[in-house]
Amino acid sequence: MAEHISENAPPLPASRSRETVTLADVARAAGVSTMTVSKVLRGTGAISPETQKRIFAAAGSLGYVPNRLAGALSARKSMLGAVLIPSIADAIYSEILSSLHSLLDDASLSLFIAESRMDPQVEERQIHDLLALRPAFLIRSGGIASTAQAQKLIRRMGVAHVQIWDGDDTGGPVSAGPSHIEAGKIAASHFHDLGLRKVAYIGAETGKDLCAGRRMESFAGCMRAKGAETALITDEHLPRQAESGEILTRRLLETYPGIEGIFYLNDAMAIGGLRTLLAAGYRVPDDVKVMGFNGTSREQTIRTRLTTISTDGWKLGQDVANAVLELMAGRSPDQPITCPLTFHRGNTT
Repeated sequence: MAEHISENAPPLPASRSRETVTLADVARAAGVSTMTVSKVLRGTGAISPETQKRIFAAAGSLGYVPNRLAGALSARKSMLGAVLIPSIADAIYSEILSSLHSLLDDASLSLFIAESRMDPQVEERQIHDLLALRPAFLIRSGGIASTAQAQKLIRRMGVAHVQIWDGDDTGGPVSAGPSHIEAGKIAASHFHDLGLRKVAYIGAETGKDLCAGRRMESFAGCMRAKGAETALITDEHLPRQAESGEILTRRLLETYPGIEGIFYLNDAMAIGGLRTLLAAGYRVPDDVKVMGFNGTSREQTIRTRLTTISTDGWKLGQDVANAVLELMAGRSPDQPITCPLTFHRGNTT
């Protein structure tokens, strides 16, 4: 049956001008049925080009935004993906998210992002809420001691699942990330080559962050095996930020005088540690050598170039996005997806 198109479609009632525009409003403006509008916006059905043009024009003029979630639930096919990371404020995750979006957006996939704050209970609740959206996939940061209930939720949903950032845990879903054990070995090897005999690791929340914990244990184990005295200064209640680096460095200097080198959990804490060392009159690197991790300080450097270890967050995001697309297509991507680590020697060692 031919669809009638009104040449003078009635305008949206004034009382509705500030409310959400519905499918029925677009149909009224285009002079067609709501079923026809639905088919055109979903790209289905044999609708004439003229009718399609009228519907798209009406939708654009009214500012109609389709309910993609409702449509996905009806069609049993979601174009929404869930991403669960420790913190959006973390520079390395910002880069990964930007990379993910650049590739998945080309596949018309949208991202819903949540934060776990490295808390297993928060992660469990977030996983429950995210899976309630019936996402097409779940991208989740590794390195958290997930609860048994969280793991059960993921298994029962049967959703495409990729774990990022933890390249050492390969016993679960598709995994992509650097080896934090290897990062600890790289730092220890550098300090050993410099002839350091009294060193320290400074970190925070290493009980929550299993990746950071592996780096710490790997570094300390390697240094002790080489005969170096190694102190561990950590605090589970401090955030992994520059201010915490300042606090814990002061604690280190008060407790372990004569430290020759410090490996920090990340670049931010290393920068805080540098402030404390310089304020206390220490010369870096002559008196104390300083090293960070994740490379986030490198782009903001002017004179002090922090020695650090980095991984390519943009490439990691692309690898994860490709793995998601493979899983959604019913194929098994090669795994684990290993992200190489790069050592950058600055002027702090």
